Amino acid sequence: MDFKRVTLFSGHYGSGKTNIAINYAMLLKNSFDNVCIADLDIVNPYFRTKDGEKALKKRKIKLISSEFASSNVDLPALPAETYAILDNPGLHAVIDVGGDDRGALALGRYAPSILRENDYEMLFVINKFRPLTRDCESTLGIMNEIESACNMKFTAIVNNSNLGDETTAQNVLSSLGYADEISKKTGLPVKMTCVDSRIAPELSEKIKNVFPITLYVMQSWKLQEDR
Repeated sequence: MDFKRVTLFSGHYGSGKTNIAINYAMLLKNSFDNVCIADLDIVNPYFRTKDGEKALKKRKIKLISSEFASSNVDLPALPAETYAILDNPGLHAVIDVGGDDRGALALGRYAPSILRENDYEMLFVINKFRPLTRDCESTLGIMNEIESACNMKFTAIVNNSNLGDETTAQNVLSSLGYADEISKKTGLPVKMTCVDSRIAPELSEKIKNVFPITLYVMQSWKLQEDR
């Protein structure tokens, strides 16, 4: 897998980008010593990268997040440390961008520096089983809104179609046509298909670029239903 210095994950609320960002940072740690993950989600204080803090700390991956993350205080405040990502060429960074266009607005202030360095990829996380992204047309609508809000273009797609703990291998297989259609309409490649590590063995020979993930944080759609 080709690694850029900065990897950004964005998508619709509940697409699973936060959990993927955590897993991806751990993957980077296998190849690079200096790895960090930054949480730019100033919209949703209930489901944050900070939920995976213990796992990240164990792997010596630096976490940059608001001091109010994982609290009931919802303040649009980003730590000054975030700018350190742009100033340190020896650092490999994963950025968890807030959901939808409102969340992507926070990325706008960093976009010029990221674009100028041009050593990044911006991955659009899609989930066929979310209510507002069940088809190609609605998913592309979300994608366009995010790109307009942050003034950056996506470079690839991450298929993370899932139903949380109830996801089966067949659920994932049924989402491939959906991901391929979005790829054809946008001209962007499907970089990887993320699957729960428990079903990864069933899919590794059926899907190209399977990325097994561990569920370090609760699926946001389930959290919202339980509240």
